[in-house]
Amino acid sequence: MQEEDKKTAEFDRLLTDEELVLIRQRRREGMNLQAIEGNPLDADDIAMFEMFDKNRWSHEKRRAYIIEQAKLARDAQKK
Repeated sequence: MQEEDKKTAEFDRLLTDEELVLIRQRRREGMNLQAIEGNPLDADDIAMFEMFDKNRWSHEKRRAYIIEQAKLARDAQKK
């Protein structure tokens, strides 16, 4: 099955202002926990999440992007 076939109607839905407020609050809490555990987000990670918010990407689209980036990084390491 191709990636396009896996997308649901939610994939391209833009998040509402209320959803973005909640997402930002949860991210701040998560970032604090990551920092406490000695694994803070770096500038690239923060920029990625800010890009998601700016473009109002759905959770599904965010996950797909992160998975794709992880696959690219994995494949680059194999070379």
